[in-house]
Amino acid sequence: MAMRFSILGSGSAGNSAFLQTDNARVLVDAGFSARRLAGLLADLDEKLERIDAILLTHEHSDHAAALTGLARFPQIKVFANRATAQALQPALKHRVDWQLFETGATFRYRDLEISSFAVPHDAQDPVGFLIAHGEDDLLAPRRSLAWLTDLGHAPAHVRERIREADVLVVEANHCPQMLEADTRRPWSTKQRISGRHGHLSNAAARELLEGVAGARWRHVFFTHLSRDCNSPEAVAASCGPVLAARACGFSVVAAGAGTPFFHC
Repeated sequence: MAMRFSILGSGSAGNSAFLQTDNARVLVDAGFSARRLAGLLADLDEKLERIDAILLTHEHSDHAAALTGLARFPQIKVFANRATAQALQPALKHRVDWQLFETGATFRYRDLEISSFAVPHDAQDPVGFLIAHGEDDLLAPRRSLAWLTDLGHAPAHVRERIREADVLVVEANHCPQMLEADTRRPWSTKQRISGRHGHLSNAAARELLEGVAGARWRHVFFTHLSRDCNSPEAVAASCGPVLAARACGFSVVAAGAGTPFFHC
């Protein structure tokens, strides 16, 4: 089986994706309650009992909420850096099977090779992932997925890490004009969201795509859209022409929505 994945849900209410290979069933983040996560997996004919591991990007609840209810699933290993684990463990009633990695390190889990890299966000030590599967041969061609959400801007090292990915998952959190016009968020929250350790706007996502020369992406998924301050139409209008010029497909994941399986 080639690597395949489905985004279970994306947005401020929760973020998680299911990734499957011949030898692994992994979640990238687990930002829903365990019960909700079980329901989302059931839609894919999967179960929490079959999940092997979770890759955590950072400790915020919309990425890690399920850990509270995973005591019944001791088989699940949780990969995180030390700062993320230390931020989460004190609030949990059970001891998580932490698999600690250093930010910037590359490690293997079963038939996956996972590279972590630092991203600028207002968490303890947030990371993105480059997840690869297969070898460089005809029988098992190497494929990779870059996971890049929750960052206020994209430094040069981030652009380099995502360049070689076949598939890119990247946030397009808000439309700056919609965020500015929003009357429910206080000025301080708007500043946090739009700051250099907040979230990528549609314009910032577009600039990131334009700034990665020679990228080999086959498909880009735009995620973590604000329900109130963005829309799939706004993301497509901002970022779609950049990818069309590169003959690269794209999908915009609406807030709270998931995706069918995509094969890398």
